[in-house]
Amino acid sequence: MLNRLKYPEGAVKRRKRVGRGPGCHGKTSGRGHKGQKSRSGGNVSVWFEGGQTPIRLRTPKRGFKNPLKVVYDVVNVKDLNRFNEGEQVTPEELKRVRLVSGRNPVKVLGDGELERALVVKAHRFSKTAIKKIEERGGRVEII
Repeated sequence: MLNRLKYPEGAVKRRKRVGRGPGCHGKTSGRGHKGQKSRSGGNVSVWFEGGQTPIRLRTPKRGFKNPLKVVYDVVNVKDLNRFNEGEQVTPEELKRVRLVSGRNPVKVLGDGELERALVVKAHRFSKTAIKKIEERGGRVEII
């Protein structure tokens, strides 16, 4: 059965045979006369703009990128309610419950209310986060 399957009529097009004498597509084989694109292996790169100044050099440089900027993974105090009373909350635990990516240092911010006493370990804390964690009887540890 499978050996009798065929493509529908007109679905398969024959390959254009070039460079086989003067009868059809002979001589220059559809490449025109001379020039880089007529040679074998000769072609310009996609981004080449014909010799004019490329757009990446024409556009002005703007602004400043600080190479020392630290980007933090942010966690709010209300997100810590998923942990149990007295539990230690570390960046590894936060990554396990998918609150942070684990690539960046962690900063805890004070949005929302905390309902449990926790020991929270992170790289940075806002003042309101420290206040809310300690009000509940928890502890803050800076890594």
